[in-house]
Amino acid sequence: MFIRQVKTENGWVRGIQAADPRITAYKGIPFAAPPVGENRWRAPQPCPDWEGVKECYDFKPISMQDVPPLDDRNVYTREWSVDPDLEMSEDCLYLNVWAPAAEGTKDLPVFVWYFGGGLQVGHPSEMEFDGERIARRGIVVVSVNYRLNAFGFLCHPEITAQQPEAPANFGHLDQQAGTAWVKRNIAAFGGDPNNITIGGQSAGGGSVMSQLTSPQNEGLFQRAIVESGVSANVYPTKRQFGRVPSLKDAEQTGVRFFDFLGVRTLAEARAIDEKTLMQKVREFRNFWGTVQDDVFCVGEAMRLFLENRRLMCPVLWGRTSSEFFAAPETESKEGFRGMAGQVFGADAEAYLGLFDLEQDSLEETIRKASFPTIDLAIRAMSAQNEKSGACQPLYYYNFDAEIPGWDNAGTFHSVDLWFFFETLAKCWRPFTGKHYDLARQMCNYWANFIRCGDPNGTDSTGEPMPRWDPMTTENNACMVFDEKPHQVCEAPDPLMTLAIRTWLKSKGC
Repeated sequence: MFIRQVKTENGWVRGIQAADPRITAYKGIPFAAPPVGENRWRAPQPCPDWEGVKECYDFKPISMQDVPPLDDRNVYTREWSVDPDLEMSEDCLYLNVWAPAAEGTKDLPVFVWYFGGGLQVGHPSEMEFDGERIARRGIVVVSVNYRLNAFGFLCHPEITAQQPEAPANFGHLDQQAGTAWVKRNIAAFGGDPNNITIGGQSAGGGSVMSQLTSPQNEGLFQRAIVESGVSANVYPTKRQFGRVPSLKDAEQTGVRFFDFLGVRTLAEARAIDEKTLMQKVREFRNFWGTVQDDVFCVGEAMRLFLENRRLMCPVLWGRTSSEFFAAPETESKEGFRGMAGQVFGADAEAYLGLFDLEQDSLEETIRKASFPTIDLAIRAMSAQNEKSGACQPLYYYNFDAEIPGWDNAGTFHSVDLWFFFETLAKCWRPFTGKHYDLARQMCNYWANFIRCGDPNGTDSTGEPMPRWDPMTTENNACMVFDEKPHQVCEAPDPLMTLAIRTWLKSKGC
């Protein structure tokens, strides 16, 4: 007998048979009260109970956001934003569960997913996030929706005065509340509330870092997966990834936004209808994101990680091979030399010795000086993890597969999601057998890590998959996902070594 109906703390929910009848999907389970009216810009409030059985057959509306129009020239809209008519609502605090449906199932590992989109856009019903394939491996999969942009991250002095215990970061508090709901309720779906892994990609990965370093989350989860969610750069740049503004600074942005709205009080701002408010968010053109409120967020996540001010647990993290490279911004070789002295200090001569400034053009020099920013962040934090004595297992990967398609897009940011969720069949790209084999193995590694904190194990053929060791300063292990997974243990090149040393020094390490 298969289970399609489950009792949660607020009432019964009925799920729907997935494509594989051995899996039940429960779509649109409320985990908090609707964040509307007095609950706008407020921490998620308890979900009200309901009578009868709630039919959870379809995804609920996505969070308020600026949905991009269909545009075949943009790789991201071409890949994922394929439905411009998705229902959107401020009433958005719902989650989705995929669970093995066999009666008597219990104590299964749990995976909680936070989607990406820069904290401005995105939603858990994107087709690549279908949790069925992971669930087939004996995992209970949960995707959590959360508030975005100004709806999720606006600050204002009146909000702080009214609710100092939760003055900011409402989108992150939604993620936290959804995960806490999982801990309280997932046993009813066959999951183990004491074996939870949180994961996310891009801003979802950054959100995992925020949850990892929040002092409020002790005991909430046991492992973390961060996909393309950290980045570091030693070169001067206008916007440093991971920087979080102070609450005071964010409040002043909120004051300017209220002036832009033409309101004077929080009550007036909360009375604006959602569509009008969303239009004003578009026009205001601000990047809304994580704020250091010293309640949920007590600092920049990467710095806190370096200082061991985080939940001590295994982490699996990595990148795609062609995303986010850092390069020095200079218009001359003399400017390049000046930048080297400014950035690398005592190591400037060693840095300049890596280049042939007499023979190479400026363009060639800049090309040689470029490095992947996610690679730098992960290698630096892994080195500090070992040096500090934390010594939690950190597994590093680089996704470097050949990506087919007329657009020759390469391993662009987010393309690996099709593989981790093993949802290639939903994509327009002409994937072939080798891609499906790779996706199967990548999903296996993820499921193994979710299960026990170690990605190693056997393939469905019964054969052991290629060994994947944690990264240490000695082995510098990295799992490369190209045609076939294989581990490389190469020392960082001299440029990366200097960049790591310089970046860690800038963080006081």
